[in-house]
Amino acid sequence: MGFQEELNNRRTFGIVSHPDAGKTTLTEKLLLFGGAIQVAGAVKSNKIKRSATSDFMEIERQRGISVATSVMAFEYKGLKINILDTPGHQDFAEDTYRTLTAVDSVIVVIDVAKGVETQTEKLVKVCRMRNTPIIVFINKLDREGKDGFELLDEIEQKLGLTVTPLSWPIGMGQRFKGVFNLYDQKLVLFQPHGKQNVEESIEITDVENDERLDKEVGENLAAELRSDLEVVNEVYPDFNREEYLDGAVSPVFFGSAINNFGVLELLDCFVDVAPGPLPRLTEERRIDPKEDKFAGFVFKIHANMDPKHRDRIAFLRVCSGTFMRNTNYFHVRQSRKMKFSNPTSFMASRKTVVEEAYPGDVIGLYDSGNFKIGDSLTEGEVLHFKGIPSFSPELFRYVNNKDPLKSKQLAKGITQLMDEGVAQLFVKEISNRKIVGTVGALQFDVIQYRLKHEYGASCDFEPVNLHKACWVSADDDVAMKEFLKRRKRDIAKDKDGQWVFMAESAWALKLAQDNHPKIEFHFTSEY
Repeated sequence: MGFQEELNNRRTFGIVSHPDAGKTTLTEKLLLFGGAIQVAGAVKSNKIKRSATSDFMEIERQRGISVATSVMAFEYKGLKINILDTPGHQDFAEDTYRTLTAVDSVIVVIDVAKGVETQTEKLVKVCRMRNTPIIVFINKLDREGKDGFELLDEIEQKLGLTVTPLSWPIGMGQRFKGVFNLYDQKLVLFQPHGKQNVEESIEITDVENDERLDKEVGENLAAELRSDLEVVNEVYPDFNREEYLDGAVSPVFFGSAINNFGVLELLDCFVDVAPGPLPRLTEERRIDPKEDKFAGFVFKIHANMDPKHRDRIAFLRVCSGTFMRNTNYFHVRQSRKMKFSNPTSFMASRKTVVEEAYPGDVIGLYDSGNFKIGDSLTEGEVLHFKGIPSFSPELFRYVNNKDPLKSKQLAKGITQLMDEGVAQLFVKEISNRKIVGTVGALQFDVIQYRLKHEYGASCDFEPVNLHKACWVSADDDVAMKEFLKRRKRDIAKDKDGQWVFMAESAWALKLAQDNHPKIEFHFTSEY
């Protein structure tokens, strides 16, 4: 298969939503239809012994939530599909924001009963800033929820999307009979109680007059559907693929992921309309996926994907050209050549070595500490990819070692987990005490759990009263020395040895800025 054909066959997308909207369940069912797995697992581990394929960390299985982005690849209808299942919980939003830089389109999952929730609004805002094409999947139709039109209004108002329904529900909850697939003009019937294997569908091109509709769903629901479809055809725009690719219109599907229902329609439409690999912007120029020369960037780092081997994997999105195994590539930040003997493709935690990868693919590179999030690999050109966010921590805790005999393990574990970008480490200049800063409180639980189970190190977190961590720099060396001397009590270093001012309050920060006008205060480390 030629390069252009490989390019045309790639679809890379992320699945995002508020926690518990059914995002990971939908991922499982897409993998099931793609033949990548034989049995879908339940996300809540207390319900069934099989846990979700994409929730591969032990803590995810225990809590029934995703705390790290998973990457899964499968083939469907001759296409290579890469799914990135992201954490929904707001405490892990940083991971999700970064992942959105590596996808070409997004599926947003919404709970029919809860409608649009806060975290969904934030994530869609990030997608809209980048004009990422969005498909909406309204989930859990087998339960009672909001009216279809009410949900579409909510999506348009809260998410700022222009929607066009490509399927429409027939009833809901106990009355749920199926959906009418507007994209293919088919009636798809729902079978409750998990009997859904292959959806039974009846082609109906004339909804108004075809009596089979009344026979299959009953006269009342048939009349309701005809009335609803009339409104849909009048109020909402016809689906236009170009507008979807520009991020101007979003198709909407209805279904029930846990029952395998409506997922096939979504997948079939997705492979038809979703974009292949899209261009990426760098500070230097625009990178087109059709270019001959390889370029890619690291958007995620994960330590201990396989705790037995203590491996550290850098997730790299291929943006142009062909990545080849055992070939020298240029690490832009370190300005040196590197070769990779076992690059991998993913099926959650299951990995297989790949010989080559094409634009749109996400590959794992075994890393001994050379990579940071945002790093570029090229064939020699100096490129810096744009739009990979980093956040200033909002919550801070002192790290106390509970077992002095395991100091080395704790130091190693803290360093490796911080490299993943989920939290940041600061060491106070006076006391040498370690402080961990995160965006969300749940991160501390995850760090504590992983330190114990992956590194054998026990620690406690002690609250510390801090408002902000600000990286400081100055063109004037004398002014910098004076600042560090006068503010010694509030000074720390991050894991890269950069100076950081730990402000106890907004007032203390403003006072420092006023008293030291030659010092620049930065709210992310990438200044």
